[in-house]
Amino acid sequence: MSRERLDLSIIIPVYNEEENLPILYQEIKEALASLQRSYEIIFIDDGSQDNSFAVLKQIQALDPGVKIIRLRRNFGQTAALSAGFDYAQGKIIITMDADLQNDPHDIPLLLAKIEEGYDMVNGWRQKRQDKFLTRRLPSMIANRLISLLTGIRLHDYGCTLKAIRQEVIKNIRLYGELHRFIPAVASILGVRIAEVKVNHRPRRFGRSKYNLFRLPRVILDMLTIKFLLSYSTRPLQIFGLLGLVSGAVGFFIALWLSYQRLILKISSANRPILLLAVLLMVIGVQFITLGLMAEIMVRTYHESTGKPIYHIREIIDAHRSED
Repeated sequence: MSRERLDLSIIIPVYNEEENLPILYQEIKEALASLQRSYEIIFIDDGSQDNSFAVLKQIQALDPGVKIIRLRRNFGQTAALSAGFDYAQGKIIITMDADLQNDPHDIPLLLAKIEEGYDMVNGWRQKRQDKFLTRRLPSMIANRLISLLTGIRLHDYGCTLKAIRQEVIKNIRLYGELHRFIPAVASILGVRIAEVKVNHRPRRFGRSKYNLFRLPRVILDMLTIKFLLSYSTRPLQIFGLLGLVSGAVGFFIALWLSYQRLILKISSANRPILLLAVLLMVIGVQFITLGLMAEIMVRTYHESTGKPIYHIREIIDAHRSED
C-alpha cells in the first residue's frame, strides 16, 4: 500500500554525527514550522560507528515524522542519498549534510526558487567556513572544471543543500561518487537549474570526512559525467573518432615511409617510426571495434529496460482526456 504523498522530504545522510543530530533536528523543525507544508525527515545512517543510530531512535520515538534508514555498513554519501531518494514521498526533496554546516533556515529560500518554475535549486556557499588549501581551493578548481566539461555553470557543485522536484530525482541513478554531480546528471533530463546563496557555518562537533585523497576519484567522475552527457547514447562517435584519428595518422606515416622506400630508396629497416605507424593503425581498428561493441551494448540496454532516450517536461493537448 502506498504511503501518503507529502509536500517535502528532507534527506540527511549521517555518518558519526551523534553530537550534531539533536541540534540539527531542532533547527529543521524551526525552519519548517512557518511553511505550513506536510513533510518527512529522513535520516540515513550510513554505517555510523558512534551513537548516531541511538540518538536517531530517540528523536524518532518523539516524532513519527522522522524516518530512519540504517545501512548495513558505510557505503558512502552517494549510496546514502540514493537510499533516501528511493524512500522519499515528498513532491520536493531537500538534501543537506548532518554536520550543521548547512543552515536549515535556508530551506525556504530554496523552496521560493523552486516555485519560480525551476526543477532543481543548488546551494552556493559563497562564504565557506573551511580551510582554504585543503577544502576551498580544490573545490574552486573542481567547480571550474566541472562547469567547463558539463556546460552547467554553477559556483558550488559540492554543496549538499539542494531542492529537487521528485519527478526529476526519481529518474536519476547515482553510482560511485556521483552525488557531487547531481545537477550535471540531472541536466541529461533537460531540467531547469538555479543557484541561490546559502549560509555556511563552521563545524562545531566531529571532523570532516573529506580530504585531498578524494581528488583522483572526483577527476575520474568528471570524465564519467562528460561521457554520460555527450556520448552515452552514441559511443561510436567518441571511440570511432579516436580510432579514425589514430588510424589516419598511422596510415599517413606508413604512406610516407613507403614513398621513401620506393621512390627515394631509403631503407625502412630498423626504424622505430615504422612500428609506430603499424601500432597506430592497429589501435585505430581497436577503437572503432570498441565503439561498435559499445553501440550494441547501449542499444541492448535501452531496448531491454525500456529506458527512454528522451524525457517529457509536459504535454499540452486539448483533446487528451483527463485520467
